[in-house]
Amino acid sequence: MLPLDMRVALTLEQCWHRVPGGSATSVLALAGALAARPDVEVVGVAARHPQPPPEPWRPPVEVRHLPLPRLALYEAWHGLRWPPVERATGPVDLVHATAVAVPGHRAPLVVTVHDLAFLAQPDHPTRHGLRFFRRGTELARRHARLVLVPSEATAAECRSAGFAADRIRVVPWGVDVVAASPAAREAARARHRLERPYVLFVGTIEPRKNLRRLVEAMAHLDRAELDLVLVGAEGWNQDLGALLDRLPGRARALGFVPPADLGPLYAEAAAVAYPSLREGFGLPVLEAMAQGAPVVTSRGTATEEVAGDAAVLVDPSSVESIAAGLDRVLGDPAGAAALGARARDRAATFTWARTAERTVEAYRDALGVGR
Repeated sequence: MLPLDMRVALTLEQCWHRVPGGSATSVLALAGALAARPDVEVVGVAARHPQPPPEPWRPPVEVRHLPLPRLALYEAWHGLRWPPVERATGPVDLVHATAVAVPGHRAPLVVTVHDLAFLAQPDHPTRHGLRFFRRGTELARRHARLVLVPSEATAAECRSAGFAADRIRVVPWGVDVVAASPAAREAARARHRLERPYVLFVGTIEPRKNLRRLVEAMAHLDRAELDLVLVGAEGWNQDLGALLDRLPGRARALGFVPPADLGPLYAEAAAVAYPSLREGFGLPVLEAMAQGAPVVTSRGTATEEVAGDAAVLVDPSSVESIAAGLDRVLGDPAGAAALGARARDRAATFTWARTAERTVEAYRDALGVGR
């Protein structure tokens, strides 16, 4: 690897969002992995805020702030292409927009496109969100030297949406494989009052996650002793109360759970279910695999890329298929344990250091500098 010092501005505004989600989780981990490298100087950029984001979302790098609050900044970026991030960061070699909020910029631009689910399912976002996603995608297609995507599934979506194939780079996300201790597992169960066996879902509560079919699949199973536990912030266009009412007495929503509790909750689950209709990557699948949990997830989406042969794959459009996948795991403890061991081994190949390495390679390509 050739020595190269780059100063890169990284947009980190999603850390202040009401629902930061998987994109913020992945970007923060990437920022930390980039900051650990000797060949990149990373400076974050965000809107004006009176205080830092909550502790789980605090960036591991310095963040400079532009003078506008978020909504005004997003409108100015997408409507006026102003202000440039350099107004806050000073000169940089490259600007990396880590989400579909595409900033004004002077230096060459790289954009991360996590997914283009809104094109296939335009009724899932809010009306404002749909307009925002469409404008950001148009700007990324027009202005980005390179587009980084976390999966081949998103790469295919981008090509279908008109992005040139030679401008797309697949950069999978990573995970920290640290097995939860028995004491941590017991403490997490006690803290969240999880006394019965449970199937776990982790993610934002929104239509794309396919929770209605998951709840119906759980009702379809003849397993009255088994609960469904939902972890994640309430998002949009999804009535959480109505979902829980479909499985009376057996469904619980824990809301946001601190990262320190997630590993133990994955490890203690009888199964982790993630039958999402469409994903850019599906970080909860990889997190569950890292804990050796048996995973049931969607065939034909990015989560199949992540899981490989280390999960049970189901048709997310079929309640019967989801139920059968869960029953396969729940009815075969030895098979579930073997599946979990394969999952842990596969998860170990997804490291944030590898994500950072591929990201820096893309930066060099965007700048026309040899590796």
